Amino acid sequence: MRWPLIRLLPHKTNLHFVSVAALMGVISVLAVIGSLVLCFTQGLTLGIDFKGGTAMEVSTPGRVVDPSLVRATLNSMKLGDVEVQTIGTAGAVQIKFQTPKGADPAGTATLVTQKLTQTLGPAARFANASVVGPKVSGELFKSGIMALGIAIFLMLLFIWFRYQLQFGLGAVAALFHDVILTFGLFAVFRMEFTLTTIAAILTIIGYSMNDTVVVFDRLRENLRKFRKSPLRDVIELSINETLSRTIITGLTALLALGGLAFFGGEALRTFAIALIFGITVGTYSSIYVASPIILLWGVKSGDEDDAAMVGPAAQAAMARKAADAKAGRKPA
Repeated sequence: MRWPLIRLLPHKTNLHFVSVAALMGVISVLAVIGSLVLCFTQGLTLGIDFKGGTAMEVSTPGRVVDPSLVRATLNSMKLGDVEVQTIGTAGAVQIKFQTPKGADPAGTATLVTQKLTQTLGPAARFANASVVGPKVSGELFKSGIMALGIAIFLMLLFIWFRYQLQFGLGAVAALFHDVILTFGLFAVFRMEFTLTTIAAILTIIGYSMNDTVVVFDRLRENLRKFRKSPLRDVIELSINETLSRTIITGLTALLALGGLAFFGGEALRTFAIALIFGITVGTYSSIYVASPIILLWGVKSGDEDDAAMVGPAAQAAMARKAADAKAGRKPA
């Protein structure tokens, strides 16, 4: 049985995306610049993973540890950033907390174990305690940013190999747009930037690239099919033909992430919000960042006289060349 509301989605659309591409491009550039300014001036709110702190495992034999109870206990101690995650199947949790400025890490860890023992009972067990300094955490942050850069570079190589350089540049511009705006989201709302955030951004890169490739595949097919049509018309047709698929895929992901954001708990809320935002801007960038760049650069064609496959600048050059040939003038 079909879902009745699916019929509300039109089978074919004829929206004029390219006509407002210049305006949307200006908005995108301003949003990217604003995000960069915020990131460099206001900075990101780094979590324990990138600032350093103490980590240990907490368990109670024969009983499952309540993560919310542990988190409330640690928050009452005013330790700063706190992370509590369930590990394994025995009901143990891993806790991470910052050492207050000027305090001794070993002394703070002792106070934490005493407080949690009062909360969980004398059966509480603590294991695998470790302290991570700011230097190691800083190196971890650099490694995470490097991982994002390598991922984007590999995407450029893949698209360049599969299509043409213009396609690769459009796809990478869209990826940078999505990643920088996601950084801006964390800077504006002072959300904690952790290793989980790096995982969310890598997921956004994959989703955005997948959405862009779908549009590029249809564009390549239509370029072969409508060789005499202007490039802007072919791009607009390709976006309209893939729009329903994009909407359905995006809504499916957003529904699942919405449930995760509301019911997944504090530990997963930031991850879900980042993905919701990233998928939204990823869909936008496939239409208004990646595709307009192809229109601006043009697309190479095996037939040099086929103006349908090239951009406006190349079309004008071809027109001048044809006029010169008709008038019997030699090209300069």
